[in-house]
Amino acid sequence: MDLGIKGKVAAVAAASRGLGQATARALAREGASVAMCGRDESRIREAADEIARETGASTLPVVADVGMADDCRRFVEAAAAAFGRLDILVTNTGGPKPGAFDAVDEARWEEAFHTTLANVFHLARAAVPHMKRNRWGRIVNIASLSAKQPIDGLLLSNVFRPAIVGLAKTLANELGADGILVNTVCPGYTRTDRLQEVAEARAKAAGTTPEKVLADLAESVPLRRVAEPEEFAAVVAFLCSEPASFLTGLTLAVDGGACKGLL
Repeated sequence: MDLGIKGKVAAVAAASRGLGQATARALAREGASVAMCGRDESRIREAADEIARETGASTLPVVADVGMADDCRRFVEAAAAAFGRLDILVTNTGGPKPGAFDAVDEARWEEAFHTTLANVFHLARAAVPHMKRNRWGRIVNIASLSAKQPIDGLLLSNVFRPAIVGLAKTLANELGADGILVNTVCPGYTRTDRLQEVAEARAKAAGTTPEKVLADLAESVPLRRVAEPEEFAAVVAFLCSEPASFLTGLTLAVDGGACKGLL
């Protein structure tokens, strides 16, 4: 299927590895120019160069910490300045640190607010004016399965990920008349550094091994496995496409059926 985004410009946050990098690669393969940000200069440059070599697309590495409002704005403006426009925004972070209620202090709470929720607001605030000029835009927020149902030991994610959905639904209502679609995609258990971090935290608490935790998580999914980042990225790329022109305000789980809720 031709996704119709050849020549479009995308900004993908936290794209040096994991789901962000997989999403940047998927968009580049469809012919989009892709700006990518990350905190580690060598890592984000390496990721951008690798995607450019693989796909032939133009890429722009930007060193930015999306936990900082100024960096969010600077990243978006750098993308628009380099490519002359901005059509697609994918918000993303590595996720707040694991921990139950008793383990979360005020400093960790404040950090999670800025890195998990506030960045979505700041990135969208910077991107929307560029999209309005062309009356076409796609904003896709990478959240978590915790936006649909709480996950044990992930208090901060359980609080701030659902708030992303509230923001996205509001923006979908407000921006639809401008041709801007806003959706949220919730990865389930996917083979990333984040999943490894969660597995290690659970293993330590339960007195077992990360390998056993990962095996149990896979067994809890109806498909009996965890996802690969590329499977998730394909869904994000579709939501950024022309054929997805009547999809907005969605909260879509890419989880192999792990979510037990009806909606």
